[in-house]
Amino acid sequence: MIPLDIWSDPICPWCYIGKTQLGRALESRPDHPFEIRWHPFQLNPDMPPEGMERQEYLSLKFGGDQGVLDAYAPVVQAAEEAGLKLDLPAITRTPNTLDAHRLIHWAGLEGRQGAVVSGLFRAYFCEGRDIGDREVLLDLAAQSGLLRDMIARLLDTDADAQMIREADRAARARGIQSVPFFMLDQQYAVSGAQPTELWHSVIDDLTGTPG
Repeated sequence: MIPLDIWSDPICPWCYIGKTQLGRALESRPDHPFEIRWHPFQLNPDMPPEGMERQEYLSLKFGGDQGVLDAYAPVVQAAEEAGLKLDLPAITRTPNTLDAHRLIHWAGLEGRQGAVVSGLFRAYFCEGRDIGDREVLLDLAAQSGLLRDMIARLLDTDADAQMIREADRAARARGIQSVPFFMLDQQYAVSGAQPTELWHSVIDDLTGTPG
């Protein structure tokens, strides 16, 4: 298997779009050689633990209503082209994603990373759920096949929190400034939400399959 490392944040719409387009390529190429590994990158590492009211956050980040519209217009268009039905108005809070990243890490130990990442994206962008909330994370963990009681005990501690922070800093130190960011076989970097066709080409090249 060839490692495909992905740096992502579950509140990043481009990460959701990029995961969707990669996922379609993997589904249509079931013999792909990739081992998918998800890594933490927080868009807002200094976000208060309780998160922030969504409109306040967007106004601060993009400088008012027009800035928000300008920033999200290409997101909405790209999501539609990818067949994703986002419900952005349903999002009322922008969370701190440290605990979500801890959950993704623990899911990786159980071979459930893909399910948890998908669940987080869907909960946030399609259902407007606060993925910084403990009960929401526990629900998503259970739905993804993890033991709810075990995750509850871990969330009640600081387990792996410092590791997530250090991994985030290490990603920035290696030059990753935006996500999604893909690293193929620890050698070849691809930044941004890439179309399914690109991943088809990569897989076909690696497997020697005619395009």
